[in-house]
Amino acid sequence: MNRIEAKFQELRSKGESAFMPYICAGDPTPEISRELILTLEKAGADLIEFGVPFSDPIADGPTIQKASERALVHKISLHQILSLVRELRRETQIPIAIMTYYNPIFRMGDAEFCRAASEAGVDGMIIPDLPPEEAEGLLKIAREYDLATIFLVAPTSPPQRMRLISSWSTGFVYFVSVTGVTGARDSLSEEIQPMVSQLRKYTEKPVCVGFGVSTREQAHAVAQIANGVIVGSAIINVIEKHLGDASAILSNVGEFAADLAAGVKGNSH
Repeated sequence: MNRIEAKFQELRSKGESAFMPYICAGDPTPEISRELILTLEKAGADLIEFGVPFSDPIADGPTIQKASERALVHKISLHQILSLVRELRRETQIPIAIMTYYNPIFRMGDAEFCRAASEAGVDGMIIPDLPPEEAEGLLKIAREYDLATIFLVAPTSPPQRMRLISSWSTGFVYFVSVTGVTGARDSLSEEIQPMVSQLRKYTEKPVCVGFGVSTREQAHAVAQIANGVIVGSAIINVIEKHLGDASAILSNVGEFAADLAAGVKGNSH
């Protein structure tokens, strides 16, 4: 059983939802992004979504686009990101899902990527611009290496699409709480609960909700509905606020993440 599945099984037995922060690999530097993963784990993260910076991130709003740009200044490559994960595995066994657009994988080659990712200690992949129908080759190889393949369900997904995406996803199903791009939002959509309830008709796999969660109260509300809460832009906003001061980045992200984790674990204030 891979680390993602094992973590959800453990949380399910405790009646808890997962807190899953997103950070962009290499933002603001490769070294700080490595330290951030350890900081987030200490703050209560259950899993990490580790973003591969890309020049044309179509699913991402301005916050994550800027994080990508900061990371790309260091010319960080997919190979270097996998090396970062390999280094991290000496210190942590937290489940890590790589979030990447398909182009970097395509350039490396599906088989080479899955082999290298598995050897580095990656547990799963989220590829927002790769629909399941186009992913057959990659899925087959990912299964051989026990890598979870996590697909996204949108608020606009009709029932038959929900069923299809759920059947192709392993690890968990990623429910996008809003149409549009990533970004912190003042309020959450009232559609989340009915949509997650509908999605559960088609799958017993964990459902995690992302896009827009930015406060402890929102994290708490989503955790009542879903098996996991994904927070990205709100964490990157904290990084951006303290650029140029590594210790301030780590301490402030740690504090903010601990607050979100408390919300996810059942304490809304």
